[in-house]
Amino acid sequence: MSQGTLFVVSAPSGAGKTSLVRELVDSLSGIQVSVSHTTRERREGEVDGVNYHFTETAEFEAMAERGEFFEYARVFGNYYGTSQRAVQKRLDACQDVILEIDWQGARQVREKMPGAVSIFILPPSREELERRLAGRGTDVHAVIERRMQDAISEMSHHDEYDYIVINDDFTTALEELRALVISRRLTTALIRERHTPLLEALLS
Repeated sequence: MSQGTLFVVSAPSGAGKTSLVRELVDSLSGIQVSVSHTTRERREGEVDGVNYHFTETAEFEAMAERGEFFEYARVFGNYYGTSQRAVQKRLDACQDVILEIDWQGARQVREKMPGAVSIFILPPSREELERRLAGRGTDVHAVIERRMQDAISEMSHHDEYDYIVINDDFTTALEELRALVISRRLTTALIRERHTPLLEALLS
């Protein structure tokens, strides 16, 4: 039975992952971003079911106990997790799905679904990453330094991924992401599954 492809996308904060994934989904049909569950408070402007599925802690822990998450973690006192059932439902409908998760979540997903395609997004340099993390210059040096250390820790796991995209020029990085998704859709195995009548007609 033909299925969609699960894409796992990770990056350090400041690499531009969220913007790239948003543009990718807007420019390609048949691909969606999985909406994670979280126990943190909803922020102003966020919509339940769009930004996150906002979930009570007891409910989240019960879901985890039942094994309902592809991956989950506790970050700064709040849980974040990806519903396995929701993702599988989209894959079964031949929809490609993107998970925006960190390296720890990516490891959990690969263990459960070895066929997932993993992509790591890197900044073009440490100097540019620090500039992006500094943002508008309102954060104190200690905060920026902590963000840099967290980013370096995340980047140290880049070699666990199938592909790397360096986000120096946004347009180029976006085209590289699109190429990875499109090339996956053109593998012999998927074409054979999705276009059996055509192949039979061509070879008869």
